[in-house]
Amino acid sequence: MPDINEKITEAYDASKIQVLEGLEAVRKRPGMYIGSTSASGLHHLVYEIVDNAIDEALAGYCKHIEVTIEPGNVIRVDDDGRGIPVDIQEQTGKPALEVVYTVLHAGGKFGGGGYKVSGGLHGVGASVVNALSEWLEVEVHKDGSIYQMKFSRGPKTQDMTVIGKTDRTGTIVRFKPDPEMFEDLVYDYETLHVRMREQAFLNAGLHITIRDDRPESAEKPENERFDSMCYEGGIREFVSYINRARTPLHENVIYVAGVREDSEAEVALQYHDGYNETIVSFANNIFTPGGGMHETGFKTALTRVLNAYGKKIGMLKEGDSLSGEDCREGMTAVISVKLTNPQFEGQTKDKLGNSDMRTLVDGILQDKLTEFLEENPAVGKTILEKALTASKARDAARRAREAIRNKSGLESGGMPEKLQDCNERDPALCEIYIVEGDSAGGSAIQGRDSRFQAILSMWGKMLNVEKARMDKVYKNDKLQPVIAALGAGIGDDFNTEKLRYHKIIIMADADVDGSHIRTLLLTFFFRYMRPLIENGYVYSAVPPLYKLTRGKQQRVAYSDAERDKISAEMRGDNPNVKIDISRYKGLGEMDPHELWETTMDPEKRTLRRITMGDAIQADQIFSLLMGEEVEPRRQWIEQNAKHVVNLDI
Repeated sequence: MPDINEKITEAYDASKIQVLEGLEAVRKRPGMYIGSTSASGLHHLVYEIVDNAIDEALAGYCKHIEVTIEPGNVIRVDDDGRGIPVDIQEQTGKPALEVVYTVLHAGGKFGGGGYKVSGGLHGVGASVVNALSEWLEVEVHKDGSIYQMKFSRGPKTQDMTVIGKTDRTGTIVRFKPDPEMFEDLVYDYETLHVRMREQAFLNAGLHITIRDDRPESAEKPENERFDSMCYEGGIREFVSYINRARTPLHENVIYVAGVREDSEAEVALQYHDGYNETIVSFANNIFTPGGGMHETGFKTALTRVLNAYGKKIGMLKEGDSLSGEDCREGMTAVISVKLTNPQFEGQTKDKLGNSDMRTLVDGILQDKLTEFLEENPAVGKTILEKALTASKARDAARRAREAIRNKSGLESGGMPEKLQDCNERDPALCEIYIVEGDSAGGSAIQGRDSRFQAILSMWGKMLNVEKARMDKVYKNDKLQPVIAALGAGIGDDFNTEKLRYHKIIIMADADVDGSHIRTLLLTFFFRYMRPLIENGYVYSAVPPLYKLTRGKQQRVAYSDAERDKISAEMRGDNPNVKIDISRYKGLGEMDPHELWETTMDPEKRTLRRITMGDAIQADQIFSLLMGEEVEPRRQWIEQNAKHVVNLDI
């Protein structure tokens, strides 16, 4: 790939560090800087320090980054970059190292010439991590000396001190998150592992190591506490990794790249025999889930190139054309752009707004994908056949959708027969229980609060949409009632504003069949109604597992541990008293009062909100667990079976 990130030859010293404002607001409003003080914010601290190291890699210096979770959930990040400047910063009269860690918006990313391309959090990362840490230590290897400085919750606790000699360059940062700031202080190895692997894919040839040295992790297999990653193929290998549980239609990943002035773009794509498109895009290594100009340029050019090529080789007649959706069915693509001044849009800053990136990606794909198809006619024909089949299926889906709209036999308002609606009409106040089985549905209808709770009874196993095109989804008699009841459409027609309920609660038995039904429904929501999950509208009900009885006293337990605890409480001072413990076989055997008390009463129930987490990983897991490939699924089950508890077979 062409490389615009050649080494910057001028010195990286204190003159490159520009100060914009102070640090006081971070501890008052940490969510403004790291998103939240939950587990996601905790892990974000690591990403900020790693991003600074990756910026050194983008500048052509850093080759190796090592992330370690030390005992006590202390984080250590080592890199072999140039080392943070240690000379005096002119604006403040302080060592640049101190300025970087104590002043917000101080860094080499604000026009000082330190970096041409930067991915960090707009230069605030180091100081924000310091402000939100109980303590932070930084060690800089530079100019033959080792410089050390220490901080606590922002202010320095040790002046910059030379503690030794060195023959290397780089920076070592160690920090302990502040318990005053975070709800959760325990780092999850796999969460960090996923992020580090992503960064290794995006920076071809960069070596990233992650290890978990906590004593409690010592018993885990090595692959769950250590990995060393380096991908010379970059985003080509990223596409192969995403598609590992799918069957590719062509062996080699298609790769195009190009440079214009201070910007570069690269695209990798591969088609598989599934029906879902996966586009993952990045700007300066920052994930852009909202897409943006680089994705727009990609989609426009892909559609134009495939239509032109189809007509050129006679597979498309004059006047016929493939839609963008047809061209992207069964495609996995990774788009990565690097630019000097990225502009992010949207409230969550997850969408790239630089219009020149649309032009750059469009131009690269137009020229180089056309060239690839002409040089690889067999691959080109395979892709066009896939798109043409998708076009026919999409037309069938349109006809099926119209048939559903016109279908007679539905209740007034187009509502399904199995739906018992609520009286409230404000979606924000309404919730719908999607209930497994007519028996449980009947109890739920009798036990509910009809003012705001609607019940939709399901029966039997529904369609696995991972293995079906949209026309099959529309025609499926198990999914039609769900689509009609929610009222927001499906796929490209989905409109959140038309959604009739802002709480969609899946209520299924706590057994294998119930888990399967939940998984099938979640797969459907993820693939065809993803905004439901993205906006936090989908929940899973948590029914009790046990009923405990002592005389006229009855209580329920939701886990084995809670069963034992409640049993001990009910015995009290009489350990030999008999406690009758019965296992609920299913929701259908609970009477309406029990169902309301344990699972439906907003004052007492437990609901699990279904969240997206990592969208890339979610896409892969759904493909792996619900797709056609058996071997990857078997391997995943073997590796993760030990984590399953309370499995009722």
